[in-house]
Amino acid sequence: MPKEPELKARDKVVLRMTREGAVEENLTAGSERRVSKRLDDAELVKPAETAAPSEALSAEEQKKVQMRRQQRQFQTEHAEDNDTQPPSETSVTEEKRAENPPQNVPEPLPSETPFKPPTLEQHGVSSHTGTVIAETVVTHKLRKTSAVEAVDADAILTQAAETASAKLVSDDAVPPTKRMQKLERKSEKAHERLDAAREKLPTKKVLKKERVFDEETGKGKTRLYFEDELKIPKGQSKLQFEADKTVRKVGDTLASGIHGKIHEVEQENSGVEAAHKTEIAAESVVRHYQHHNERSANKPFEKVSKLEQKAEAADRKLHFEKTVAENPEMKASRPNMNKHYQKQHIKKEYAAARKAGAQTASTATKSTGKTIREKASDKVKDFISKNKKVFAWLGAGLMILILLSAGISSCTAMFTSTTSSVIATSYLSEDDAMTGAEAQYCQMEAELQSYLDNYESTHDYDEYHFDLDAIEHDPYVLISILSAFNEGEFTLDEVQGLLQTLFDRQYILTEDVEVEVRYRTETRTGTTTVTDPETGETSTETYTYEVEVPYNYYICTVTLENFDLSHLPVYIMNEDQLSMYSAYMSTLGNREDLFPGSGYVDKYIENPPDDYTVNAEYLTDEKFATLIAEAEKYLGYPYVWGGSNPSTSFDCSGFVSYVLTNSGLVNTGRLGAQGLYNVCSLVSSANVKPGDLVFFVGTYDTPGVSHVGIYVGDNVMLHCGDPIQYTSINTSYWQSHFYAFGRPNY
Repeated sequence: MPKEPELKARDKVVLRMTREGAVEENLTAGSERRVSKRLDDAELVKPAETAAPSEALSAEEQKKVQMRRQQRQFQTEHAEDNDTQPPSETSVTEEKRAENPPQNVPEPLPSETPFKPPTLEQHGVSSHTGTVIAETVVTHKLRKTSAVEAVDADAILTQAAETASAKLVSDDAVPPTKRMQKLERKSEKAHERLDAAREKLPTKKVLKKERVFDEETGKGKTRLYFEDELKIPKGQSKLQFEADKTVRKVGDTLASGIHGKIHEVEQENSGVEAAHKTEIAAESVVRHYQHHNERSANKPFEKVSKLEQKAEAADRKLHFEKTVAENPEMKASRPNMNKHYQKQHIKKEYAAARKAGAQTASTATKSTGKTIREKASDKVKDFISKNKKVFAWLGAGLMILILLSAGISSCTAMFTSTTSSVIATSYLSEDDAMTGAEAQYCQMEAELQSYLDNYESTHDYDEYHFDLDAIEHDPYVLISILSAFNEGEFTLDEVQGLLQTLFDRQYILTEDVEVEVRYRTETRTGTTTVTDPETGETSTETYTYEVEVPYNYYICTVTLENFDLSHLPVYIMNEDQLSMYSAYMSTLGNREDLFPGSGYVDKYIENPPDDYTVNAEYLTDEKFATLIAEAEKYLGYPYVWGGSNPSTSFDCSGFVSYVLTNSGLVNTGRLGAQGLYNVCSLVSSANVKPGDLVFFVGTYDTPGVSHVGIYVGDNVMLHCGDPIQYTSINTSYWQSHFYAFGRPNY
């Protein structure tokens, strides 16, 4: 019987990228080999200098040489101190000059040849290394790669500010294209923003010391000096984080139990209920304050990190465009360089390597005994056992607080709810951020207006037609959208992209060019040969004639549609964001002083809708009374395009559909104004009664019915205007747009 071949599992092989190129690592055999075809970096070595014949040294030169030898001996004795302290300019100069000194040649004094920091090219490192090292100072998260080890860090950090902002320089040999010029401008702008952000990073004064050599006395001394360092927010170790997490869980469990017990009895005592709500509001304020402080401390560094990524991306695109321009043959092979598939391939390799590393780390963790979570749990238990008295006093203090709070009057509950409501509906961003966002949006509108005003002078068409909506928006709508998108608080830098998105969605510019072939009459001159019949001589005569010549006639039609900024939220927000937006609009962020010229200040704050009381006789109809009771719950709610429930507020049809359905009279679902008209029976003006619906057309640019309200009698309707209010339909505006009365199937 033939012997079966021995089955053996394949070795686990992964690929990883190093500075020298791709390396194939065999995790099973513990070996690796280089698979990249990339050529090794050239090792640039300064050629040895030929020693020039020296002359006899003078007594003064011999004294200088002896002093330098004493200095090098001093530096050797203090080598340990120099490893932990940044060398001064003098010491660095001497160390660099001491390497391979020419024999029999007088060495120059330190003051004669000042030290120049080595450039990145001398070490075989790309200019991007300066950026990486600068990022190390900011984030402290850089691995020490071979490329960084090859660089004199002390020399590079002295020029990190210059190398970090170094940008690609256009090659004069390649004529720049429009796309290349555009990418260069983007790159310059990205680096300018990055430099400005780095200048704003918080710093602190740090006292440092260094050992220097005094040439006059021939001895070493310690020099103290202050140096600016980045004030980096303190982070937590993983063990400390797990410990704090466990403590928070214990605290949350205790707090949840206490709140539950209080909630069981607070309905019986208004004082306890008020105290409980006050405590909850205070806890919420404290959490918000802590979160705000953490965000404020990290914002500058997060901003620098984002801007570095954008600057690097801009440089990468510019470099690629220049490479394609320098190597036209790349365009033919470009379809084979699909970035999507390259990224997918790299991600797969990275995931495989990471999985292998994770398995190894997991095995190592199991072999060490307790996990980090178990260690954190033990640490918390030990902390609680050592501080039993502290926890006992905390519990006693909490009980005393509850007993004292029970005596607070019930008006505290009203104050608490009012305070919470004010905080939830207030703009939390800085005034500079809000006014800056409004100014930037106005600047974008001004540029669009200027483009349209000068359209004929900047284009070469024969005929122009313009159909332009007004360029305008309300600042409170803009700030409410930005606040809702950023959870109540934003900075100007954070909303740059969102401002551009809103502008592009609000203003839709269309330019259509039509070409017509037309004819024009041209007079031309011709010649003919004439022969004299008597003499037989010939002569040339000229004559004129007319011809019809075709030519292209260009007609340009420019259309600008203003979609209305207040109509955008329903299309770009989820329900929670739409709810926040409606809350901000209902109070104008409690900042009516921010944009006093806004029309919303007049409608919502200075001249709110008048109160109206429905005729009591009409309320004897139970169905109408039920309808009005439901509808009046939402008086004062702001108009939100597309809104259909109290959390998001309403538009006109959303309000009527919701009231009809939730009153239990007619389940219409969510219908538009035209849809509500379609499900109603038409009623004449003579037979209309309270509870019927009133429909209008032409209130904005849409076909069919455009607005709907609930008729309450006496030529008054309750509708979602801006805000929801009672309005007379006898005004000239509503009479000019009136369409019909309709009665739902009650």
